[in-house]
Amino acid sequence: MPQQWAYKVAYIDTRGRISCEGLETLIGNERRSAFVRRYLSSLGREGWELVGIQPLTSTSAYYVFKRPAQEGDYSSESAPAAEQPRAEPSSGSPTIETA
Repeated sequence: MPQQWAYKVAYIDTRGRISCEGLETLIGNERRSAFVRRYLSSLGREGWELVGIQPLTSTSAYYVFKRPAQEGDYSSESAPAAEQPRAEPSSGSPTIETA
């Protein structure tokens, strides 16, 4: 069986805000670089490896992490769109699809 991966995306604004999976982390009384390094180190201790950075502005970016999938990594996600059952359109009413 091929290796399965879990992914995490964090929005990091080096001015002092990190948002990941609905949790906000704000800078305390520390340097900006120490704030970001502390957060990245905490993810590394959990087994997450930084695999990509998508810059947004000069101070913010999306940071993409991955690790080998662990039990529970997929428990809170819904099935991919291709696997979700599709509703059959009823006769006479418009069909509405959501992404």
